[in-house]
Amino acid sequence: MDLEDLIALAEAEQRDRAEIEVRVCTAAGCLSSGSRPVVSALERALADRGLTPRVRLREVGCMRLCCEGPLVAMDVLETVSSPEPSLYGKVTAGQASVLVDVIDNKQATTEGLQPIDSNGPFFSRQRSVVLEHCGLVEPERIESSIALGAYRSLHRALHDLNPAEVVELVTRSGLRGRGGAGYPTGLKWATVAKMPPGQKYVVCNADEGDPGAFMDRSILESDPHRVLEGMAIAAHAIGADQGYIYVRGEYPIAISRLDTAIRQSKRLGLLGSAIFDSTFNFRVDLRIGAGAFVCGEETALIHSIEGLRGTPRPRPPYPAESGLWGHPTLINNVETYANIPVILREGADWFTQIGTEHSKGTKVFALAGKIRRAGIVEVPMGVPLRDIVDQIGGGPPEGSTVKAVQTGGPSGGCIPAELLDTPVDYESLKALGSIMGSGGMVVMDQDDDMVGVARYFMKFCMDESCGKCVPCRAGTVQMYRLLDRIECGDATNDDLVLLEELCDLVQHASLCGLGQSAPNPVLSTLRFFRHEYESRFVEPTGPRSSSVSSEAR
Repeated sequence: MDLEDLIALAEAEQRDRAEIEVRVCTAAGCLSSGSRPVVSALERALADRGLTPRVRLREVGCMRLCCEGPLVAMDVLETVSSPEPSLYGKVTAGQASVLVDVIDNKQATTEGLQPIDSNGPFFSRQRSVVLEHCGLVEPERIESSIALGAYRSLHRALHDLNPAEVVELVTRSGLRGRGGAGYPTGLKWATVAKMPPGQKYVVCNADEGDPGAFMDRSILESDPHRVLEGMAIAAHAIGADQGYIYVRGEYPIAISRLDTAIRQSKRLGLLGSAIFDSTFNFRVDLRIGAGAFVCGEETALIHSIEGLRGTPRPRPPYPAESGLWGHPTLINNVETYANIPVILREGADWFTQIGTEHSKGTKVFALAGKIRRAGIVEVPMGVPLRDIVDQIGGGPPEGSTVKAVQTGGPSGGCIPAELLDTPVDYESLKALGSIMGSGGMVVMDQDDDMVGVARYFMKFCMDESCGKCVPCRAGTVQMYRLLDRIECGDATNDDLVLLEELCDLVQHASLCGLGQSAPNPVLSTLRFFRHEYESRFVEPTGPRSSSVSSEAR
């Protein structure tokens, strides 16, 4: 395939659009809410009414407002006067005939349907870069992705830029890894590219394990070709010819759609040998993880791909120098690769205009918890946390008040309501004892017990510890027991002192980042909600005049 073939395929797909297109979300969230029966009922109703030539049903990926699923949208060509474009939530199979009435007759009643304002703050306050095609693309049809520009950036990388220029472009964009640590992506690519010629690998870390996080899953289920294109561009930049996507087995829909996307790309010559009639070859294979949280850590992930037990190893050497089977290996996560095609398309200068001085671009979050509108959101770096909670999320349910927002999953922390004006970027969250993480964001209200929250995350870390190093293996168990005693009201101030000492030990002596960050939820809740710990002491000891304060320390 060459560029002309790609453009011709895109144009053919555009010409094939129907007057009215009905999009049904078939990402995991909406499928679990019953979107499959909705698809079947709509197919029958459209066929019975003889509307199928005029109306096309498309199964698309995530439409973001997951709490209102199943979601159904209707798009109308500009040349058609009716009906108006619409978005409906909580659609049932029984409402298929009502939807078809709306399609067939603009005067039809919409009684029973739940319209959603697609121009409302949940959508209008977001900035779509990574998710620009989620909810529009049919993830199991490569033609649908190509119609929206897929693989054009790869063609540009292969024919208009040499590998060093691609690395330089990504470096100038200021993109930082979206997997949690925020390491500069261009610097990581440059490190691998500078390694001596020979076998190199590109790995996509899709082992999304944080409780409450489903950003990467949504991207893979909705726009898999975008991730494949980003990986191929990275491979060209560093000189690799083999890639792996390490995805957890709990994501069967993402796995299925990735497998389909890889086969379709190979069939069209967009993966494999002599891509776009160049000398560039690139294969991608899937590796399915068994769900161990530690395999999100780079070296543990490498071991798992190699067929070994997924445990971390000391660094250096870093994977960029010695990764898969001892060869230089580039590892980025799903969202990082999904940023690459748009950076090549729009340019580094365009990308640097989004975000803050040190945190460029956008970030995708999974917004959940005590919130009116939960789902997948994408915002520019630096937007105040309050905007995400109150404007996009609609604030807490009636009768509730926001108490804290947890970011970064078990490696993150809890930010109190009085600090919601904090800008969401790497440095600001770190200053509060939390992290950006991969993008989980859980809103908590006045009924949430912060000691219980810390205990929950510590139990998660204890259960998920690989056990290789003693500080993490034994330390998380001891911290969990202390938190359990505090929550049950069986602890004293001495237990709290011991808990803080253990936090320090585990943080500084654990082998890998997962152990080192395990105390974060405890430390952040102690920092901002210390009074909730101390109010449970059996016999408070020592002076408490200052220690009972709820003020941040």
